[in-house]
Amino acid sequence: MNYPPKQHQDGNLRHINEVIQTYPLATLVSVENNTPYISHLPLILEDKRLIGHIDIYNPQAALLKDYRDVTILFSGPECYISPSIYSTTQLPTWNYIKVHLKGTVKAIESKTALKQSLITMTEFLEQPDHKYILEPDNPRLDKNLEYIKMFEISITHWEGKFKLSQDKKPSDIKRARTELIRANQESIKQFLDRVF
Repeated sequence: MNYPPKQHQDGNLRHINEVIQTYPLATLVSVENNTPYISHLPLILEDKRLIGHIDIYNPQAALLKDYRDVTILFSGPECYISPSIYSTTQLPTWNYIKVHLKGTVKAIESKTALKQSLITMTEFLEQPDHKYILEPDNPRLDKNLEYIKMFEISITHWEGKFKLSQDKKPSDIKRARTELIRANQESIKQFLDRVF
């Protein structure tokens, strides 16, 4: 038996790009001397590269240069699927959408490029309403450029993991989709009520 099951693998770059653009907060993993360094950063996809920024005091910043290998994870919606939602007898499972990427990273040292990249990222993240515009002459922006490093990752491996009850009959796939939507909306509200 192949693992992961082929029906849960999605190599369609359009689907993978959609996850990256809709859920841009990535988990970025670097390894140095068998020690993993992990940061959670928004990354913006430009062609087949990811562009990001990291605080200079983050220990992982020193590893984001010299064409080192990195692993990047993006997470879409996920939830527990109870057998009670299906019209057929099933076992409990967990449905999810994830993207796993591998690539090589290099530092971008240009302050001009860093500044423009921060403006571009803000424009992307402010879509579609653009209620805030990061102006190039913003004095706080200029002051903070000294504390931020820019990097880009050339993607060498793309892997979509879309476990969405594809092995079930069409009506049960539809029920699982409905549950994924419902559970995500409800779980966010319940979680925030508990912690905030």
